[in-house]
Amino acid sequence: MKILRADAKAFHNFFAALRTRGGAFSPELLADVARIVQEVSARGDKALFSYTRKFDGHDLTAATVEATDEEKKEALARVKPRDLEVIRLSAERIEKYHRRQIAQGWSMKDEDGVELGQRILPLARAGIYAPGGKAFYPSTILMAAIPAHLAGVKEILLASPVKDGRLSPLIAAAAEAARVDRIFKIGGAQAVAALAYGTESVPRVDKIVGPGNAYVAAAKKLVFGQVAIDMIAGPSEVAIIADQTADPVFVAADMLAQAEHDEKAAAVLFTPDPDLAREVEGEIRRQMKTLSRKKIIQKSLSSFGAIIITADIDEAAALTNLFAPEHLELLVENPTNVLRQIRSAGSVFLGPYTPEALGDYIAGANHILPTEGTARFSSPLGVYDFYKRMSILSFPQAAFEKLAPQTRHFAEMEGLDAHANSVQVRCKSAKGSIA
Repeated sequence: MKILRADAKAFHNFFAALRTRGGAFSPELLADVARIVQEVSARGDKALFSYTRKFDGHDLTAATVEATDEEKKEALARVKPRDLEVIRLSAERIEKYHRRQIAQGWSMKDEDGVELGQRILPLARAGIYAPGGKAFYPSTILMAAIPAHLAGVKEILLASPVKDGRLSPLIAAAAEAARVDRIFKIGGAQAVAALAYGTESVPRVDKIVGPGNAYVAAAKKLVFGQVAIDMIAGPSEVAIIADQTADPVFVAADMLAQAEHDEKAAAVLFTPDPDLAREVEGEIRRQMKTLSRKKIIQKSLSSFGAIIITADIDEAAALTNLFAPEHLELLVENPTNVLRQIRSAGSVFLGPYTPEALGDYIAGANHILPTEGTARFSSPLGVYDFYKRMSILSFPQAAFEKLAPQTRHFAEMEGLDAHANSVQVRCKSAKGSIA
């Protein structure tokens, strides 16, 4: 764990490294993923099953790639009652939060009788990717599928790699709670390609959402345009702004919680208090000793963990906006005041009793968030991600004639004679009908 001053050269080098740690844009990785995507798009199931055998270590066929009703029932029967209770509570809270995002179409009519409006339409089919490598995340299924269901998506598909070809009880429980329609036991870049292009066994979707490793992120980048995607997500990250009122035990615990995701996860503390910095560093060492994912945490913190000593809280907020973190915790005396300075963050957690872990599971807000600085221009996943908008226009003749000269002039300015003519022929027709 590094302790750096904000005005030091080492801080700027560390800051730059955070932005590229995901690896999804490396030429070598993109080339590897491009081959996978191309083969799946060309060879369908054959390529999909071949790559599943190569990367996941088990065989799939057209008869086994999709979880059957019997498989789902068998997996659900293995769910522990307490696990099911917590999953259902999380689903309820996520649905309650996201119901407020449901959009409505609108229309307006002006004094000339012109009607303009917008239709809000759900996507027909959405594909959800849920990781299943070093860890699997039933919470991701809830966060992705529930907003899709609320938007009115007609068919929700889940792609998630499985161990030994057997459906996980927790994945099955989350899929049921989130009203997923079909589960496919596939993962990696090959799963993204199958969802984007369709195969003999996997239907083509309109949009792919959900996080994954660098191969999944690169595949989403490559298929974008063929399908819509939510974002290109990198490794998880948390920034914490803390002052002298913060409990170093809490701060350390939250940094460790982020670091255990994977070796490229980032945990950064901004504080103007050198004493707090030293106390947090000591707490991290103490708490880490008892954690099961200690090796992953150590690698994460040594590479992408840091405590940054700033001049004051204002500088901490300014640096946080440059970082644009996925998660931001405000462990300060007056978090609401500091929040006013924050312009770029995926999700913000106020006060000592709002740890990021709450947002991951139970709070209700979405945990599929922009990473690696993309919170500068991106937002959390929501119901709005599963809509498309359609513009509606209706002009009566008189209103058309009123704007026809200006429309024709604009077309002529752009050198588009046919556009101008499409207006002019209607003007002639209108004059003839009047005569």
